[in-house]
Amino acid sequence: MYFCDVKIKEKYLNRCIEIAANGLGTTYPNPMVGAVVVYNHQIIGEGWHRKAGEPHAEVLAINAVANPELLSKATIYVSLEPCNHFGKTPPCADLIIEKGIKKVVVGSVDPNEKVAGRGIKKLMEAGCEVRVGVLEKACNQLNKRFFTFHLKKRPFVILKWAESADGFMAPLHKNENRPVWISNPQSRQLVHKWRTEEQAVLVGTQTVLSDNPQLNVRDWTGNPPVRIVIDRNLCIPKNLSVWDGSQKTIFMVDKNLTMPNLSANIHFEGIDFSENVAEQIAAVLYKHQLQSVIIEGGRKTLQSSIDVGLWDEARVFTGNILLKDGVPAPKFSGNLKSEECIKEDKLRIYTHDD
Repeated sequence: MYFCDVKIKEKYLNRCIEIAANGLGTTYPNPMVGAVVVYNHQIIGEGWHRKAGEPHAEVLAINAVANPELLSKATIYVSLEPCNHFGKTPPCADLIIEKGIKKVVVGSVDPNEKVAGRGIKKLMEAGCEVRVGVLEKACNQLNKRFFTFHLKKRPFVILKWAESADGFMAPLHKNENRPVWISNPQSRQLVHKWRTEEQAVLVGTQTVLSDNPQLNVRDWTGNPPVRIVIDRNLCIPKNLSVWDGSQKTIFMVDKNLTMPNLSANIHFEGIDFSENVAEQIAAVLYKHQLQSVIIEGGRKTLQSSIDVGLWDEARVFTGNILLKDGVPAPKFSGNLKSEECIKEDKLRIYTHDD
């Protein structure tokens, strides 16, 4: 009987995770959360958090119940602990108590120090029966960016590059400051989708000088990421795209430089380039409340994060072209999480275990 009960709870928590994922890229700085209200083995209300400042998943799920008199007999399932504090919206724990919902099933505890178990405690003190930890690993994975940010005090770091079939990222020499495409248009469109899902994208000086990237979103719909540009000596010409002010851009420069103030969207952060650059950049991104970053830089920028173990996921495209010579792809060791073909390209995603 207990086994069946667990399976039922997992069924509804899986639905919470499924709908919560709709918020990827739009809920920052909040986590993605899904909630369902169940009565007599039927979902009678569900909701997912869409955007900071808008109603939380629990509110939407409860408001979706057509017959509110059933709430006192229902169970609410939530992928992440209901909040207990006033932010841009009132506490969800208070609403659950107010509506007389007596059974609450929670996927994982909120790592944010403003919550951190207090929502669960408030529910239990009000007489609610609370079950915590159902599909906890999956719920944590859903909010891997949020958990990394609050527990490790840094952004979730994604490495991304494309390499030729013979292991090179780029030719040694080229005549124009524009990319030499190794991946196909479909793979490049996917990269633009990824940019809408993460809060920042990072490149080094040489990538900007060689490719003049815009680092925006053109082949997908969504919010552009904050551009992070490593430019130690502020040598990148002002006519290149990273200076256009079209989106927030943070230049990482030598701490001893005098940093100009050019526009509201251009920022400068000084760091010590003789120390661990990757860790300092992560600290700056944390200060700017950026929960995730895609590193799309060249080999040197990518390898610097790999060498100090400061990465969480690597997304590697392998094209079917041969360069025969050029800039070698980074060397790293990770756990292969998935592998798929995007037409003639192969995409492998790796995870890094601390």
